[in-house]
Amino acid sequence: MRTSRRAVIGSGIALASLAALGVPPVGAQELRKARLAIGLKLLNSTFLNVMIGERLGYTKRAGFHLEGMALGALSSVLVALEKGDAEFGIVSPSVALPLFAKGEWPPVSVFYEYSYPYKWDVAVLPDSPLKTYEDLRGKKIGVSNMGTADYPVTQAVLRKIGIDPAKEVTWTAVGEGTTAGVALERGAIDGLAYFDTGFGIIENAGIKLRYLPRPPSVPMIGGFFLAARRDVIDTDRALCIGFGRSVAMATEFILANRPAGARAFLDMYPGLAARDLSPAEAVSQMANSISRRIDLYRPPYPGAKLGSIREAELREEADFYGLTIPDLTPLYTNALIDEINDFDRDKVIAEAKAFKI
Repeated sequence: MRTSRRAVIGSGIALASLAALGVPPVGAQELRKARLAIGLKLLNSTFLNVMIGERLGYTKRAGFHLEGMALGALSSVLVALEKGDAEFGIVSPSVALPLFAKGEWPPVSVFYEYSYPYKWDVAVLPDSPLKTYEDLRGKKIGVSNMGTADYPVTQAVLRKIGIDPAKEVTWTAVGEGTTAGVALERGAIDGLAYFDTGFGIIENAGIKLRYLPRPPSVPMIGGFFLAARRDVIDTDRALCIGFGRSVAMATEFILANRPAGARAFLDMYPGLAARDLSPAEAVSQMANSISRRIDLYRPPYPGAKLGSIREAELREEADFYGLTIPDLTPLYTNALIDEINDFDRDKVIAEAKAFKI
């Protein structure tokens, strides 16, 4: 992938900021590699608080180098975890719970919730005659692909309002990011079922969207989690804590300075910025694309620690999908949360505020 001169200049600015924080350049020394399996075809700002701990030096402090693996579908993430091709994976309950209910879930547990509910919507063009979710009956709905969470979540929402998603709606895989927005703009679909940061990317491309009001029956579902095989959590506890802590620290960093978080992510993936943008414009667009997701980084439950998992949330999601699961405890653990949150928040926040974009 070609990197423009502006991207290189912007990268230099970010490198200077990182050097001021005492963070050496990536590759300055060899570290253990930890692989993170992701169920999309491309890494994007959806994973900003998961990934930038690598650029900010938080993973290095924990003794490892994080490598993202975009595998295209959540089912592929589970295969990679089970086979040991990845130490960590991103897991959505919309996929995990049905498998768990059928006894088809691998020996994997989620140990950190990095994004809390609820993040999906259906968007239409501003002049669309569609006004509510009920108006989607008989229409064509686009999703990024059939292996990501937007598909089963939106199906479940439609089912709750009396629309049969298998018979009364046509589903079309339209790809990710701007490609999905273009499908809507060209009339290939009537509505786009997608998630918060994905919509931000589409809006950054200049495509105007209008969001259908969410039905009142939409519950607190749709968290995203970090997962690992249970034997990895047991035998490689320090690595799991280190990864979770890097995400928690990155979360505090972003919440304290959103543009700085966007700049750090673009320094890792400069190809995500449009070529005709200045570094400042690229940061502004990235910050816009993540603005709705950032509000979901903290748990919406009073007194809850970053990353903590609430069984009642999983239970509500299982009930939402009509699943009967007597015991959810094998699916998750909060055993690492106290140690993950054992870091100097004030120092992280000060570093974020001092970051020169």
